[in-house]
Amino acid sequence: MMLDPVQSDSTPPARLRVAVLTDAPRVAGSELWLLDVLPRLAPDGIRSTVFLRVEEKLDGLAERFEAQGVAVHRYEHLRDLPDLSRDFDLRIVQGWTPGTYRTLLPALRPPRMVISHDQLDFHYPQPLRLTYRETYPWTKAAPFRQADRLVTVSEWAGAFMRRDMRLRDVQVVTNGVDPGQFRPATLEERAALRAEFGFTRFTVLIPGRFAPEKNQWASVRAARHAPELDFVFAGDMDSSVGKLVQGYAERLGLKNVRFLGRRWDMPELYRAADALLQPTLAENQSLVTLEAMASGLPVVTTDIPAQAELVQDGVTGLTVPAQPDVLARGLRALAAHPERTAAFGRAARDFVLSRHTLEHTVAKVRDVLLPPPVPHA
Repeated sequence: MMLDPVQSDSTPPARLRVAVLTDAPRVAGSELWLLDVLPRLAPDGIRSTVFLRVEEKLDGLAERFEAQGVAVHRYEHLRDLPDLSRDFDLRIVQGWTPGTYRTLLPALRPPRMVISHDQLDFHYPQPLRLTYRETYPWTKAAPFRQADRLVTVSEWAGAFMRRDMRLRDVQVVTNGVDPGQFRPATLEERAALRAEFGFTRFTVLIPGRFAPEKNQWASVRAARHAPELDFVFAGDMDSSVGKLVQGYAERLGLKNVRFLGRRWDMPELYRAADALLQPTLAENQSLVTLEAMASGLPVVTTDIPAQAELVQDGVTGLTVPAQPDVLARGLRALAAHPERTAAFGRAARDFVLSRHTLEHTVAKVRDVLLPPPVPHA
């Protein structure tokens, strides 16, 4: 089987052939990161092939990779992967579970790189947080040590991996987004989008996969505290958590909550909304936060270290404890002070433009994958 994409006359010669292996069962931020970054490395001669599981939820992602010139190989089980020692110069593993790292890394020929989007620290109530703090990092620390190179996507995570997981030589490639795709709307565009989506009041957007650490329960309860605001959830509703959260909102009889399901039109939703709510309890570096900020949305989020790295309280948004009444109070303050809210949104976009664009990220990935040659003595 030919794994590399066909090289046309306009394709630069391959300087580096990269196999990117992920065990993702569905699309999340780490998979969208690959979709954003890998095609943009091709002009530098970094040719990627992505290995994706055979899952219906990944079919759309595979199509988007191929449409952008990134080869895709689908597999049923890790044991079905082809021999990657001959056709590639570098093997990158981006896993969801420790078992994937334990299985794959010893079986792969060096050099082997791990790109970790893992959330690492979960800010659950005690004693649950202590349990995670003592066990979760170490379930991945040992497998990570089998990699030749480690990369993560936030300064906070890099420090955490070095200090708490005792992993050395961790490189950081901070996340970035496309400020052309994620941008504020013109007045006319915004009016049309709000009419299309049915947004008539101050509308709070809550995107992301449904998982306990994303804490959508708090968003539902915040909606109960702020009935004059509308709350719109965007994310895959097929998970058990998604169904439970939706059922909870229905049992509360909330009329100001909507569930849109999985969406591929997130840029338009950001441009139509008034604020982003993210009561998350665990992040590495949130693409959702950066997308919203690039779109000129103020962010109300929790005051965990990963979010504080992006959102400056009182400048680009609000960082508050993950308490529904406090979250609601912050959102109501934004709704009541539109000039201040608009200033937050402008400052948020300026922050992204200064350090978190895709160009910043791609340049850092390029430097990690193609380090400068060592000068001869």
